[in-house]
Amino acid sequence: MMTDSQRLLADFVNNTSEAAFRDLVGRYTDLVYSTAVRLANGDAHLAQDVTQTVFIDLARMARKLSGEVLLGGWLHRHTCFVAATVMRGERRRHSRERQAVEMNGLHDHSESDLAQVTPILDEVINELGTEDRTAVVLRFFEQADFRSVGERLGINENAARMRVTRALQKLHLLLKHRGFTFSAGALGTVLAAEAVTAAPAGLAASLSATALASMAAGSGVALTFLKTITMTKLKAGILGAIVTVGIVTPLVLHCRTQAKLRDKDAVLQQQNDQIAQLAAENERLSNLIGQANSSLGQEQSRELLKLRGEVGVLKGQLSAATVQERTKRASQAKAEADPVEQQKQMAIAKMGYTKGWMLAFMQYADQNQCQFPTNFDQAASFLSDEAKGQTNLWPDQFEIVYHGSLNELTNPQTIVVIREKEAWQTLDGGWVRDYTFADGHSEIHKAADGNFQTWEAQHMIPPQTAGQP
Repeated sequence: MMTDSQRLLADFVNNTSEAAFRDLVGRYTDLVYSTAVRLANGDAHLAQDVTQTVFIDLARMARKLSGEVLLGGWLHRHTCFVAATVMRGERRRHSRERQAVEMNGLHDHSESDLAQVTPILDEVINELGTEDRTAVVLRFFEQADFRSVGERLGINENAARMRVTRALQKLHLLLKHRGFTFSAGALGTVLAAEAVTAAPAGLAASLSATALASMAAGSGVALTFLKTITMTKLKAGILGAIVTVGIVTPLVLHCRTQAKLRDKDAVLQQQNDQIAQLAAENERLSNLIGQANSSLGQEQSRELLKLRGEVGVLKGQLSAATVQERTKRASQAKAEADPVEQQKQMAIAKMGYTKGWMLAFMQYADQNQCQFPTNFDQAASFLSDEAKGQTNLWPDQFEIVYHGSLNELTNPQTIVVIREKEAWQTLDGGWVRDYTFADGHSEIHKAADGNFQTWEAQHMIPPQTAGQP
């Protein structure tokens, strides 16, 4: 039995119904926007850009979606993917992990403590299995009752209630590994209160119009955003310089559409010329205003305000640096005194290090027909300074287990590219190993008996088949 959302999606795919698409956007704007806000650390403007990208991708990819897809779950997962790509959130995530380690002793559920877990809720939800993640999205993001959840999943009401409860328990365990000790009941309270917030008024209508216009023009998402953002800046004030912001599309989609984009260079150049003309006009108007306000008193006033602003910025930077240094010293002292803490810090460092290499691999592939490097030296020029600064980690500790094309991977989030060569034993007697996947995320996988072969067989492509059609 098709749901209303599935019928609307089918109407849009089969009949190109703009009304159906607008209805879909109106239904799911709050879900996508709320997820984006959390992943953007509360940055409303960036969340709107992420939301815009998600619905443009929906309009472009609708024909490829299965007729049985549960749209809420797909949108939540795709929002997480787009936000991760735009944010390049390695540094923010590393900071949150460090804060979580420092909160090992947290056991109360006050409002201020619950607020600290909300930035990583979507991240851990995205780590759940398909069935559990779908149940959480239906219950808390689409705000369906247990009977409706059961109908959409093809199970009865009691089974739906049990599945949601099981998903909350798994979330509890995932958060516990990150240092948060909230019960499943407390997590249900957080999700009920924080999962969906109202998007800004008029955003749904703007999203529909932009997504449909982008699909009709067929001239590329990044340029549409560029033109929209530039025009917004110009209207906001002619005194400000026009800032052109390129929205980075996911690398996989970029590889698959690169050939088509080459054929559209003429259209892109024409639109770039229009943007250049707007920038020139904006600069001319700014010069006229500057000439009109060139008196000595006004100039001194502006300089004074500028100096005051710079002093305020420097004070803020000094304060942030002081807090960061104190936090770093406290974390190091705690790790040196506690062997368990020391192992946890080492695991975090390894994941951050290999994620830095994975980003370098993606940049290498972008310039080499989507082919991953066969050794670390080939991608070394793309490695970030943060990863190069690691003094206790080096490439020889890891190995590349996939050398093929990123374009050939249908599920890059499940395929391992970089693996730690030697597993290491934890204090509880188990064995762990660092793995980094083709979508850029890293995991520390544990095997009680030290045997990783079964798990690796499900997440690694044998060398003899990598790169073959």
